[in-house]
Amino acid sequence: MRRSAVAAIAVISSASLLLAGCSKAEDKNGGDAKSAGANAATKKMVNASDKKGGTVTYAMADAPESFDPGNTYYAFIYNFSRLYARPLMTFKPAPGEAGNELVPDLAASKGVPTDGGKTWTYKIREGVKYDDGTVVTSKDVKYAVERSNFARDVLSLGPNYFQQMLADPDKYKGPYKDKGDKGLASIQTPNDTTVVFKLKKAFADFDYLVSAPQTAPVPKAKDKGVDYTKSILSSGSYKFETYQEGKQVTLVRNPNWDAKTDPLRKQYPDKIVLNLKVNQATIDKDLLSGATHVDLAGRGVDTQTQAQLMSDPKKKANTDNTAGGRLVYTAINSKVAPFNNVECRKAVQYAVDKVSVQTAMGGSIRGDIASTVMPTDIKGYVKDDMYATPGGKGDAAKAKEHLKACGQEKGFKTVISARSDRQSEVDSATAIVEALKKVGIEASIKQYPSSKYFSDYAGVPKFTKKEGIGLMMMQWGSDWPTGYGFLQQIAHGEAIGQSGNTNLSELNDPAINKLLDDAIANTDEAARNAAYTEVDKKLMEQAVIVPLSYFKVLLYRSPNATNLVSTAAFSGQYDYLNIGTTK
Repeated sequence: MRRSAVAAIAVISSASLLLAGCSKAEDKNGGDAKSAGANAATKKMVNASDKKGGTVTYAMADAPESFDPGNTYYAFIYNFSRLYARPLMTFKPAPGEAGNELVPDLAASKGVPTDGGKTWTYKIREGVKYDDGTVVTSKDVKYAVERSNFARDVLSLGPNYFQQMLADPDKYKGPYKDKGDKGLASIQTPNDTTVVFKLKKAFADFDYLVSAPQTAPVPKAKDKGVDYTKSILSSGSYKFETYQEGKQVTLVRNPNWDAKTDPLRKQYPDKIVLNLKVNQATIDKDLLSGATHVDLAGRGVDTQTQAQLMSDPKKKANTDNTAGGRLVYTAINSKVAPFNNVECRKAVQYAVDKVSVQTAMGGSIRGDIASTVMPTDIKGYVKDDMYATPGGKGDAAKAKEHLKACGQEKGFKTVISARSDRQSEVDSATAIVEALKKVGIEASIKQYPSSKYFSDYAGVPKFTKKEGIGLMMMQWGSDWPTGYGFLQQIAHGEAIGQSGNTNLSELNDPAINKLLDDAIANTDEAARNAAYTEVDKKLMEQAVIVPLSYFKVLLYRSPNATNLVSTAAFSGQYDYLNIGTTK
């Protein structure tokens, strides 16, 4: 997530053969969506088909924070945006771990590092056009990075990696304030098909970094700042036909998309419709009937539907229970009293009944109880449990010891935030409130919509301080499948932002910052992974994150959807790029 994470597709080699040669009636890769079996899409493509036509329908319980590829940080929009926005690199459309393979997209090949890894050069594919027929150039990639990372007062919702990594960020005020036309000196475009990034220091994961949609091209002349989300120019296989904010968007085929310049995408459906602010129970019902093909957010069915699926063998056989480098946790705000005292934070670590939280989320099918910051499927994970309690049900005596140590022996009041459109998150917060009550901590829940959770509420430090929000419900997925890709945006001090903030604990620990900075410049992978393990340990020592669950999602395969693949790169979602319909 990305928040829910990172959130891609790649050269479709074997997948292309399936798509080109199979229909629903003759699926050589495991049968149709009705009979493939439970977890089939985590192992292979389900219901492969090259059938063209029809409308693929998505639905979502809320609305995305933005469709702008440079102003978003949810994994499902990273995934969805690939239909209309091509980043330099992306992920292979393959099930399970194979989906973590990084491959070129807008770029013709992987980046070429020089200067010890401080300079990265990319050649973009020639002949790629926007939906208006104009040709994509390297200058559009440069501008896309400038607008998404250096105009944080306008576009604050994406990550700020480039701002941290590029060689000259302090000298540049962003494209909306820059009076000249040169832009960042650290991004060079010697010709229309070459883009060169100059970094402060070596960055081993840079190919991963440019897989973010922030590198998807944006022509300066067509940019409208925060309103660009309403008139996005497509470089992908589909373009926007209609945009009804908070209600519905419709994509149709991009007439200027050329398969010769894009080995990743197909144009199967005629239309792609996304319905917004649909009740989750309705989404689940429509998935079961086939009226909806995909739940866009990829959070899985709700608990009532889950019980229905698990009790019916035929319906269960049409589900995928997948992990994807995600952690459900409670962030403890180190800047809100009394949590500015580590002992008070440790009291919460011991007080929380993780079993009750797991139950509120829907049971073990929704993930194993967590005890580390890094999930089990991220490199650098090492099993540990610094705040172990009997049976994972909390330890009130230990919690009270730490309350006494922080001068709050009689307890205190605080606020916990959760997303109003995520019932399982609200239920989890409720379970935490009940556990804290047993040790004298009185927490009240404040709910905010997902679409504004980071832009207006939990992700705005001034707001959390004003409202006294000491605890924040959070779910985080790896930006890419390394320890750095998971940890940096929730643990590094430079990731703290005044809006769109994802380091919700506002931790700025020099030792942790240095470990992350040194690790990413190290060419020794084993040494990097060891550093990430150490960061995890230090985060737990600081007690700013209460790990709750190594999240898993329960997805239902719509009977009318084709080409379904559950990919690790997008935190357990289906790969959205080539989904089609049987109708």
